[in-house]
Amino acid sequence: MELTILHLYPDTMSLYGEYANIAVLRRHLEAIGVTVNLVKVTAEDVPDFTNADLIYMGAGTEGTQKAVLLGLTHHVQALREALDRGCLLLFTGNAMETLGRSVTDAQGQVWGGLGLADFTTVETDKRVPGDVIATSTLWETPVVGFMNKCSTTSGITMPLFSQLPMGFGNDAEHGPEGYAVGNILATHLTGPVLVKNPDFTDLVIRRLFAAKGWPLPEKLPVLPHEREAYAVTLRELQARL
Repeated sequence: MELTILHLYPDTMSLYGEYANIAVLRRHLEAIGVTVNLVKVTAEDVPDFTNADLIYMGAGTEGTQKAVLLGLTHHVQALREALDRGCLLLFTGNAMETLGRSVTDAQGQVWGGLGLADFTTVETDKRVPGDVIATSTLWETPVVGFMNKCSTTSGITMPLFSQLPMGFGNDAEHGPEGYAVGNILATHLTGPVLVKNPDFTDLVIRRLFAAKGWPLPEKLPVLPHEREAYAVTLRELQARL
């Protein structure tokens, strides 16, 4: 069993240690006998999505987000073709915003998005940093994480999280957050969200196995202390509600 993970712009879109999402996913996959080919794409590279099973991009500054958006705009058709053949796309942090129709920056300039989703984002002059508890639409356990955003995203009817008991959603406090349609999973949660949430990692693994037509093992791997760390974080955040 072999998978190819394409990590887009890890040098500029890994503001909060998002590289750890790929590191922990790779460890989980290798623990169940999957060979992982990790391809890192920088701004100097022409991305080749042909053999990708997972395409990942994390968070960057507002400036680097616009730079990679301009670069990716030339490869939208290839991205669409990858999605059509079953490739999974996972974007976190403000990488999520690039998927929509447009991003309007704080100065009012409109940047065309990739158009892979029918939503729009508007940056504001108010930054909203803070811890998050989220209720997933795709698995039962709450999600814990961190968010640092200065934008609102409108027009999402199928969010990844139905509500945020703690934190700011796509366009409202405690509202729905993220985007989950077809092979696209996206959330504005930043940092190592897969490290913090083992069930999110398991969901990604299940999606990858399903796309390849592979049978899942009876039990997915559990790395040392990851469940205990999740439980401690959730308990501490819930105590603040």
